[in-house]
Amino acid sequence: MPAGDRPKATVRDVVMAYVGLTKPRVIELLLLTTVPVMFFAAGGVPPLGLVAATVLGGTLSAGSASVFNCVYDRDIDEQMRRTRRRALPRHIVSPRAALIFGVVLGVLSTVILAVFVNGLSAALSVGANAFYVFVYTMLLKRRTTQNIVWGGIAGCFPALIGWTAVTGELSWVPIILFAVVFFWTPPHTWALALRYREDYAQVDVPMLPVVKSARSVARQIVAYSWVMVATSLLLWPVAETGLLYPIAATVLGAVFLFEAHQMLRRTRRSEELSVIQPMRLFHSSNLYLSLLFVAVAIDPLLK
Repeated sequence: MPAGDRPKATVRDVVMAYVGLTKPRVIELLLLTTVPVMFFAAGGVPPLGLVAATVLGGTLSAGSASVFNCVYDRDIDEQMRRTRRRALPRHIVSPRAALIFGVVLGVLSTVILAVFVNGLSAALSVGANAFYVFVYTMLLKRRTTQNIVWGGIAGCFPALIGWTAVTGELSWVPIILFAVVFFWTPPHTWALALRYREDYAQVDVPMLPVVKSARSVARQIVAYSWVMVATSLLLWPVAETGLLYPIAATVLGAVFLFEAHQMLRRTRRSEELSVIQPMRLFHSSNLYLSLLFVAVAIDPLLK
C-alpha cells in the first residue's frame, strides 16, 4: 500500500509496534529458563534485587536480539502470514528507527548486567545476542535445514546466565539445563514450522518441514525428544536434586514422548495438517519446558 494511502498510526500503535519488535512471548520463555535456575543455584530464594537486575537485563538483551532479527528479516516477514502483521512489514516503524532501538536495548542490557549482576553474565548475554543475530539470522536461517538446531543455541544461554548471576561461575549443572533447551528447541520449532511450512517455502527458508516429508520431520522430532528427556534426567545425579525434580522430569518427559509418538503415528496416515495436528505438540512443548523449570525452582525449596 502506498505510504499516502495508509491510515496514520496512533501513539498507541507506535508503542505497541516497538513492544512487538521485541517478541514478548519469546522473552517470557527465555525468562522462564533464567529465574528458576537462579533459585536452583542459590539453593533457595536468591536476592530479589539480583533477580530483578538479571530479569531486566535479560529482557532487554532478548528484546534487542529480536529487534535485529525483525530488521534483517523484514523482507520475508512481509510475505509470511505468521509475521506480516509485525511493525516493519506494516511500516509503522522504519528500519533505521528499529535498528537504533535494538542497539539502545542491547547497550542498556549489557550495562545493567555488568554493573548490577556480574561481568560473566553480561558477556554471556552479549554472546547470546550476537549468536542469534549473526549466526542464526544472518548465516543459517536462509541456508540450511539445520538452521534451528544450531541457531537455537542462542535460546539456551539463559540457563547459563541465571546460574552465573548467582554463582559467578559455570558448572555442569547449568550446562545440562543448557543441553535440555538445546534438544527441546528442534521439536518445538519444527512442530510450528510444520504448521507454517507453506509460508517458509514461499520465502525460500529451508526449514526442515519444507524440504522433508512430515513423517521424516516427525521421526527427527521423536529422536530429539528422547535425547531431551534423557538429558533432563541427568540433572538428578549430577546436581543431587531432591525427589521432586526427577519425578517431574519423568512424568513430563513421558507425556512429551507420548505426544511426539502420537504425531509420528498421525503422519503415517496423512500429510494433511488437520490430521497431523502439529500445534498440539507445539503447545505441549511450551507446557513441558515451563513445568520442568518450575520443578527446577521448587526442588531446592523442599530439600
